[in-house]
Amino acid sequence: MLLPQHNYLQPASLNECLMALQDAGEFGQIVAGGTDVIFNMRLKLFRPKTVVSIRRLTELMQVEELPDGSLRIGAACRLTDLAENPIINDRFPAFSESIRSVASTHIRNMATLGGNICLQTRCWFTNNSQQWRQGKESCFKTDGDICHVIKSSEKKCHAINNSDTPVALIALNAELTIQKSGAKRVLPIADFFNDDGIEFMKLCPDELVTHVTIPPCNDRLIFSKYAARKGIDFSIGSIAARCNGEGEQTDKVSLILGSLSTAPIKLTKAAEIIQTKGLTDGAIEQAADTVRGDLGEVTNLYSRAVYKKQIARVLVKRTLTHLKNM
Repeated sequence: MLLPQHNYLQPASLNECLMALQDAGEFGQIVAGGTDVIFNMRLKLFRPKTVVSIRRLTELMQVEELPDGSLRIGAACRLTDLAENPIINDRFPAFSESIRSVASTHIRNMATLGGNICLQTRCWFTNNSQQWRQGKESCFKTDGDICHVIKSSEKKCHAINNSDTPVALIALNAELTIQKSGAKRVLPIADFFNDDGIEFMKLCPDELVTHVTIPPCNDRLIFSKYAARKGIDFSIGSIAARCNGEGEQTDKVSLILGSLSTAPIKLTKAAEIIQTKGLTDGAIEQAADTVRGDLGEVTNLYSRAVYKKQIARVLVKRTLTHLKNM
């Protein structure tokens, strides 16, 4: 499958890159590793007129410890480099595990942190060739007015957010630095995603995610992922769980599920149960039982909703049990 015709720019500085994005407007597309962008361009899901590469922007490829103990990571850092970084492995092992869970070694050698955070949403209809899609009516994501994944009166795209690293980063209370020409803003990554398969992130066409900042963390934290084939597949369900204290004692809990909706899901009810009752066997069982109700409508590429809800329940129970024993 050929790529759509486009202009290719490789700016030498961040300012030059941001100006190129401003000039391109809605017809611009950032590319770093290209593992997601090139794939979607071949499927004719992305049709940019200008592709702006950030592969020469060394200022976005640094990992820096800040005076307050936070870790500042450039969005263009390759996943392989981050997975092997001793500071990340020592201070944020759950985040490191989420990085290692992404795809295969070959893909991690190319893919970047910013690219994984901004990973395009997926569904069984859209992520096929243009010729295959022409056999059915166009969906919301391909400029139609129907969703083939979930048949309902709601005018919404239900494509799944399959990104792994944001699940761990949300649990870590990480923040994103987002820049455009002449302006900069900082946004908690928990507020970055929208519950919409098309407009799934709060990022304008002329903006670029430049850095991820992770504050110090002394709590217990675990990341886990379930996939058909661990070595390469997108997850069917993933979870990041964080709590303070030791053993069964805790009064601060965060549970984040990924790959089950158009955005990562915060399990408020389950977290409240553990905060109130601690990490007892009964509380863990009760918390896991609330997950089905919190999820609502779910579906994904090759698994039924009832199966995914059961996976979510098992992930919550196993992860909380693991936290208890840390």
